[in-house]
Amino acid sequence: MNQLLELSPLIAFLAAFELLGIYWATAVLMFACVLQLVVHRLRTGKYKTMYVITSIVVLVLGTATLLLHDKRFIQWKPTVILGLGAVAFLGSMFIGKQPLARRMFEGVFNEPLNISRRAWMTLNSLWVGWLALLAATNIYVAWHFAESTWVHFKVFGITAAMMVFMLPQVFWLSGKTKAAQSNAG
Repeated sequence: MNQLLELSPLIAFLAAFELLGIYWATAVLMFACVLQLVVHRLRTGKYKTMYVITSIVVLVLGTATLLLHDKRFIQWKPTVILGLGAVAFLGSMFIGKQPLARRMFEGVFNEPLNISRRAWMTLNSLWVGWLALLAATNIYVAWHFAESTWVHFKVFGITAAMMVFMLPQVFWLSGKTKAAQSNAG
């Protein structure tokens, strides 16, 4: 159910694009992001920071797209979101007790992770670089390829790239739990 909620704005955007075009897809995305925010709030009693940020960016860029009838604004949305993510990961290396990669992954594993601070900082730096690269790639695809190619890159390419980037980290970290090390020793 959570995965469906996570992907629902993307699915709605793609469906609307295929059926009605970029401007209707933009309006549907705006509605879907706000609906996602509300549904999460009703289910958990709190707002998810990522949903709030995404909704704000989508509403601002979506409104500009619709009012000015210029698809370039909505095409910037993944670049802005990924860029903000890169900045957040970078900032967490200097602000706060733990880098964002550590906070993110420790929330996924039940057992504590036995990783050095240097390893966490390296992993966090990889996230900064990866998100910045995806942000730049999105805008490159938006400017140099057909609208349909960009939409499919946004929906499938960025999603697949994030999975390919995260899976090796999850597998590596799963071997670094204190429970895994005590069983091996």
